[in-house]
Amino acid sequence: MTDRSTEGPTGPGRLTRRSLLAGGSAFLLSGCVTATPAPPLAPAPPAPPPPPAIPLMYQALPNERFPVEAVDVSAIPQRLWRQEVAFPHAERPGTVVVDTQAKYLYHVGQNGMATRYGIGVGRDGFAWDGRAVIAYKREWPRWTPPDSMVARQPELEPYSIANGGMDPGPRNPLGARALYIHQNGADTLYRLHGTFQPWSIGKAVSSGCIRLLNQDVIHLYVTVRDGSPIVVYQDGLPGAPLAEGRSEGLAPPPPGNA
Repeated sequence: MTDRSTEGPTGPGRLTRRSLLAGGSAFLLSGCVTATPAPPLAPAPPAPPPPPAIPLMYQALPNERFPVEAVDVSAIPQRLWRQEVAFPHAERPGTVVVDTQAKYLYHVGQNGMATRYGIGVGRDGFAWDGRAVIAYKREWPRWTPPDSMVARQPELEPYSIANGGMDPGPRNPLGARALYIHQNGADTLYRLHGTFQPWSIGKAVSSGCIRLLNQDVIHLYVTVRDGSPIVVYQDGLPGAPLAEGRSEGLAPPPPGNA
């Protein structure tokens, strides 16, 4: 005779030892394990803005005697790009006006307007100002540093006046064009000229001369006539607002800078 007293009830409602153990294990597991939520995704960094498009006026000039590359305009504040501006000052059309504080050169036009160019200017101690004339101008000029500059920088001796100066070309500090400033019939030794160092526009780096982007000095060269008046203001153009460029400091000049 079989003893069924230990088997317990049978059927759908039967609670077996196995099911009890299984259910208890599941309870223990569900009570001890906490699901860790995935960390939120960090937002993607914004894409850098595209470099500004090079305007037509600053494209490369392949037909020049020596290569003139396109200007990297991303390195030059847009306020220093060539543009037409109002010029409510008492200078007659054709006059060249230089505001060394603001780092601007104006070529005065008609009807109260002027073409404005960004410039690099002379370091403190080498600056010149006053009224004079643009006696003449040259394409791809030779560079002959004055004897006073050679005395300060003996490495320039090979390019001295006695040695005939430096040939035109991409290494010449006068760049693609030069306009020569005379006062009372005498050469001031200061020039308006181009540069192959566009980073210097808006800064005070040269030994007194006024430098422009090559594309800008070529544009100026075409429009300025020999004998045109020029006035250079070291303390800022009278009546002009404070210039943004006054906070831009001096930069160390490379050897042979003009």
